[in-house]
Amino acid sequence: MTRLWNDPAAFADEMIDGFVAANGRYVRRVTGGVVRSTVSPAGQVAVVVGGGSGHYPAFGGLVGQGLAHGAAMGNLFASPSTQQVYAVAKAAENGGGVFFSYGNYAGDVLNFDAAQERLRGEGVACETVAVTDDIFSASPDEAHKRRGIAGDLTVFRIASAAAEAGYDLGEVTRIARLANERTRSFGVAFTGCTLPGADHPLFSVPEGRMAIGLGIHGEPGIDETGIPTADELAELLVSRLLDERPAGADGRVVPILNGLGSLKYEEMFVVYRRIAQLLEGAGLEVVDPHVGEYCTSFDMAGTSLTLFWLDDELADLWDTPVDTPAYRRGSVAPAERTDAAVDAAETAEAIPAADEASRAAAATVLAAVRTIADTVDTHVDELGRMDAIAGDGDHGIGMQRGSHAALAAAAKAAEAGAGARTTLARAADAWSDKAGGTSGALWGVILNAVAAKLGDEGDPDATSVAAGVAAGAQGVMAYGKAEVGDKTLVDALVSFSSTLTGAVDSGAALADAWRTAADAATRAAAATADLLPRMGRARTHGQNSVGTPDPGAHSLALIVTAVGDVLATRKEHAHG
Repeated sequence: MTRLWNDPAAFADEMIDGFVAANGRYVRRVTGGVVRSTVSPAGQVAVVVGGGSGHYPAFGGLVGQGLAHGAAMGNLFASPSTQQVYAVAKAAENGGGVFFSYGNYAGDVLNFDAAQERLRGEGVACETVAVTDDIFSASPDEAHKRRGIAGDLTVFRIASAAAEAGYDLGEVTRIARLANERTRSFGVAFTGCTLPGADHPLFSVPEGRMAIGLGIHGEPGIDETGIPTADELAELLVSRLLDERPAGADGRVVPILNGLGSLKYEEMFVVYRRIAQLLEGAGLEVVDPHVGEYCTSFDMAGTSLTLFWLDDELADLWDTPVDTPAYRRGSVAPAERTDAAVDAAETAEAIPAADEASRAAAATVLAAVRTIADTVDTHVDELGRMDAIAGDGDHGIGMQRGSHAALAAAAKAAEAGAGARTTLARAADAWSDKAGGTSGALWGVILNAVAAKLGDEGDPDATSVAAGVAAGAQGVMAYGKAEVGDKTLVDALVSFSSTLTGAVDSGAALADAWRTAADAATRAAAATADLLPRMGRARTHGQNSVGTPDPGAHSLALIVTAVGDVLATRKEHAHG
């Protein structure tokens, strides 16, 4: 369990501040994460990695000469926001374009892709390879759906070595794809992990049992078995991975036995002793074996084995010297320190002009956002428990971070005289930025779409609000690639939007139409209990989630129901 923290909500930021204070020779703090504190050659491709915090040394611990140029660092087990990824990439970019790499999780894909598109729009060349090394998270014929776990290290290191060697962006991408195709991992756990402030782990394993095929975000294992001996565990890990030897592998392999947080090094050495024997017995040439912590899951007791299959080019790049806070190989030449003042302070955007009617509507927007935050606070534990059944258990925490950030931003905007559009847009951006993860990105899309239809002039009518919700639903499906029936937030959102539009088109007042739509969303969210997930982290756990509604759909239904009360109150006051 986690024993030391101040405010759990501030844990990740305080951790990053302390990490930077302890490692100034390697990294400096920038908005959204860290970048190298040393100068990189002009024109070199910038390798930017990232993901949620709680996986040290991934991701900030892998920033430094010979490895990553920057790391976007989200909250605990939550992907960094689009704004964070963009800010780190801007700070790291050095004229050669940006190469992004991260574990293949929905929130990371959403936010890194959005940052990439923003950078491309500004003329910065960008490419991405998402790491898909976890063999237990999808079948070989759906390898593109697999998660990234400790195999992140091999892809990050090869891409960074290629950048160091002067490869251009296209060539860095090519060799990183090859490294990903040559990397296979498989993990087990004996206990779950407990986040700061939580009174129970995200999942538990029965005494004397072992979870197989777990994720690194507290997702439960896909299977379970009795705890084996050290030799039996080695045999399980090696046999499963050798069953998936990549095509073209020439027999040279880098084994990485990774500790997930609280498994002792001595235990891992006992396991690795047998792994080495098995690999040698299979006729393989073991190159540069790794035993240690490279991608943890906070305090989880568990381990994973990664096999990285080399060829001549990959072997040469693997020998590149590396010097980072948590990972060192060989000897790098001293590099000049950068000027920390280069990272300019953010400037506050001016509040656009608004008329009196729109400022009055902004008061309703603020009341709605306050109600959202209150609703999430009331149900935060329930949402976390629902998410832990087939996900990582952080949905409640993420929604709480996002909604409270949205409330603070909306209150500040409204106090400054903002209209309805600006007040809600500021809330949307703050939610997306502070929540991170999939839900943060999607709520940012929803609220921004509604904001665009409200405008900063006049009192928005029901048709405009319904059109905004419809645009939000379309944006979420385009952005997240989910459809009705995939067991996601989309199931409740589409039902809510279509019912709202239909009621408004039939002449219903906004408050009445909204309540009718909220009832439809509640029924749609409840119906997700019967579905098998086809998207998101729950997809990996399939049958485990049957019988439990999707937490994203459920939280949306709770929120639109509560906002309906705000609109009803406004209607009563307007007629009072």
